[in-house]
Amino acid sequence: MNRSYCRLAAAFAVILLVTGVCQAQASKVAGVHWPGWLGPKRDGWASSFKVPGRWPGKLQRGWRVKVGTGYGSPLVASGRVYQHARQGEDEVVWCVDLETGAVKWRESYSAPFKIGGGGERHGKGPKSCPVLADGRLFTMSIAGALTAWDAASGRRLWRRDYRKRFGKSHPYWGAATSPLVDGARVIAHFGMEEKGALIALDAATGKEAWSQGKDGPCYSSPLLVELGGTRQVVEWNHRVLAGIESESGRLLWEYPFPHETHNQNMPTPVFHKGRVLLGGENRGVHSIEPLYRGGKWTVKKRWSQKAVALDMASAIVNGDLLYGLSHYDKGRFFCLDMETGKLRWMGPPRTGQNAMFLSVPGYVLALVNDGELHIITATGDGFRKAASYQVANSPTWAPPVLLKRGLLVKDHEALTLWSLPDAGGE
Repeated sequence: MNRSYCRLAAAFAVILLVTGVCQAQASKVAGVHWPGWLGPKRDGWASSFKVPGRWPGKLQRGWRVKVGTGYGSPLVASGRVYQHARQGEDEVVWCVDLETGAVKWRESYSAPFKIGGGGERHGKGPKSCPVLADGRLFTMSIAGALTAWDAASGRRLWRRDYRKRFGKSHPYWGAATSPLVDGARVIAHFGMEEKGALIALDAATGKEAWSQGKDGPCYSSPLLVELGGTRQVVEWNHRVLAGIESESGRLLWEYPFPHETHNQNMPTPVFHKGRVLLGGENRGVHSIEPLYRGGKWTVKKRWSQKAVALDMASAIVNGDLLYGLSHYDKGRFFCLDMETGKLRWMGPPRTGQNAMFLSVPGYVLALVNDGELHIITATGDGFRKAASYQVANSPTWAPPVLLKRGLLVKDHEALTLWSLPDAGGE
């Protein structure tokens, strides 16, 4: 065998090896669509993630991009990651390659803001999670301005600001509600504590389609559900939990659950099997059922559980059980039976101030604000932690995103790709 042939064979082997490594890495991040807060259905269910047969001892860190501060979720679509953040007095919008972290585009705009007293440690946002639909990215600024961007190029398409109508367009600590898209419309709550409205805008032009109510927004985000044969937006505002017909903006039903003194309306409600589960700071967790009978809507309370309560952390469902973080005892994971409200278990106290939850078959993932990712076995038989990983050395208040074999974590200033090593088992 001559030397030229040996060199050619060796070079070819290296190419195959490098290609294999690249393809293996790409396979861990490919085919993921995560268009907004808590995923496609706002339920935290990560259908693309491949649950390992055995959780690895550690994760592998990939690329890391310094994107700025803020609590917004990264979004994933068509091999790209979108991140809304703050750098100095500007809010910035990033688009990076999912596999490599290479910047595709970056846009910014001036966004000076004075945070309300008591919220300084959380920074000046943004606090809202963006949403992606039909090639457009929608971001809500900390001051409550909604902007549409071309997802491919970063070109700004339009912006709507309701300060003239409401005096200002954000509650005390800034806008935190995450807009949602239904067909050709993007829907968000604008205004301040004393007055505001849920408003639907044409996604292509920003033209107002409908405006509903006079209540101010809270820090919660709306859901889009099918209930009683009607497609409706379920949202918790400053005064009530309400169901609004998505097509027309018509109010269908409401359930009083107001902001009280220092007790904020923050978590996103949970929708499961026709019921809405609502948890408020120092006010427990409650199950209500909107019913449409005889041509009119009524709302029945099914149960209340006062042993746990939700401050900022939104709970999620796995099977027929509800998992969350109660703010009592300085933070405790808990599990509730969704049919009866019975408390199945509580984890140890002093877990953390906040947790962002995701759900996969057999497990609930919880990213606590101290940078630790907890893998919790989805069972009502007791608190069982299958694994845990330190994925950041700075605060983690933004929701993570699960990929096929990895995850994206936004810490205080950076966005990082983590992967599960193949040795972790299938």
